[in-house]
Amino acid sequence: MYVLIHPVYDLQRDEYLHLDQANHLAWGYTSVPPFTSWISWIIKALGNSAFWVKFFPALFGAITTVLVWKIIETLKGGAFALLLGVIAVTFSVVSRLNILYQPNSFDVLSWTLMYFLLIRYISTGAAKWLWLLGAAFAIGFLNKYNVLFLLLGTLPALLITGQHKLVLKRDFYIAVGIALLLILPNLFWQVQHDFPVIRHMKELRRTQLVNVRLSDYLTDQVLYFAGSIFVLIAGLVSLILYKPFKQYRFVFFSFLFTTLLFLYFRAKSYYAIGLYPVLLAFGSVYLEKALDKDRRRYIRPICLFIPLLVFIPVVEAAFPIYTPEGFGQTALRTGKMHRWEDGKEYILSQDFADMLGWKELAAEVDSVYASIPDKHSLIVFCDNYGQAGAINYYKKNKGYRAQSFNADYINWYKDEPVKTIIRIKEFNNDPGRLEGEYALFNKVHLAGQIDNKYAREYKTEIYILEQPKADIRKFLDEERRALLKPDGL
Repeated sequence: MYVLIHPVYDLQRDEYLHLDQANHLAWGYTSVPPFTSWISWIIKALGNSAFWVKFFPALFGAITTVLVWKIIETLKGGAFALLLGVIAVTFSVVSRLNILYQPNSFDVLSWTLMYFLLIRYISTGAAKWLWLLGAAFAIGFLNKYNVLFLLLGTLPALLITGQHKLVLKRDFYIAVGIALLLILPNLFWQVQHDFPVIRHMKELRRTQLVNVRLSDYLTDQVLYFAGSIFVLIAGLVSLILYKPFKQYRFVFFSFLFTTLLFLYFRAKSYYAIGLYPVLLAFGSVYLEKALDKDRRRYIRPICLFIPLLVFIPVVEAAFPIYTPEGFGQTALRTGKMHRWEDGKEYILSQDFADMLGWKELAAEVDSVYASIPDKHSLIVFCDNYGQAGAINYYKKNKGYRAQSFNADYINWYKDEPVKTIIRIKEFNNDPGRLEGEYALFNKVHLAGQIDNKYAREYKTEIYILEQPKADIRKFLDEERRALLKPDGL
């Protein structure tokens, strides 16, 4: 994974937030459940270097591949099926997902693990697999709440495919008890904090999901596994028509129902990636059986090479292996633009733009902080979590920590007297952008600006706000309280 990221890129916006969670361990966060913070704590203990930041998503991806291997073994697949399954997973969007330290890597792992445990339980009837399934669901839930979609899609799938007796067994309720016991602290945290997950989902729906188009969602599903689409199709077909897989038919309906839920709620296309590794396992075994005759055996090597051959050109477009200038020139030459979450098109993908300008921002803030003689009652305040997290990660000066009212930072804000603010502000052309808190100071000075035109934070401004006209501490407290209300969004 390390060779697929050009050294010109910094860490990605979300990664800084997740890393900062290690400094604020809790049973819940506004943005994500607590599992990521535990991994961040380990990364911090290991030195907090970029190597370890990238190590864990790569590790989760490797374990996902191992689980696909184990599913194929459970289905009695041979060497060809094992090799095809590993290749199909490796040369797909799963590898792209695993270059970023986000909950998504473990999300795919947890979905694959739950399918594996359920398959093992159905094939053996051993209660331990069901108990482990309860624990796996809880860990998946503590990593990302969208595992509930899998639960809602799989339960009816089990009921209509002859597995309804499962929910009548004592071991099923033991598994449910294990899951509830493990997730209870997080649920309690949500209650204590007036369910910030609801506020987060409202903001997500208002700013991002509203721009999700059905055509984009469906197109992405094909592109994600373009080289192994034939394996996925084989997996879906086999679950309906191949008699040895009859007892696992729930996987097909689980895929169907969960996909319908995603479409109904206008989910982002990558939310569904966790559905596919198990289908690749079934497809690999089915193709091995279908290509078992003498003449058909010659097709096997072709099946192994197709995912690799299709993936080679994908690498150039989907991984940050080139400089932003190189990607920009390609976009302008080909006319292939990138659609961001705001619904607009740009010459660089949003993920790559979110990996630029952060070191520059931290260095600028360090310089501005050093230039202020009186650092008493001085705070650094940012518009968004990416700014705050990146500054805290890269800054050399240990005398301050960047703060914000965005995402989890609203719960980490340190209430203290304020006389001077180093204000990091997203740029916009609105003449009124200097109103609001700026009007509360007698002296407002633009001290810096981000110059990297490829960065999503391009033209982000750094102001020094001095000589307050009013009680700034009270103003910030009122703004924070308003945002923390259940209807604050």
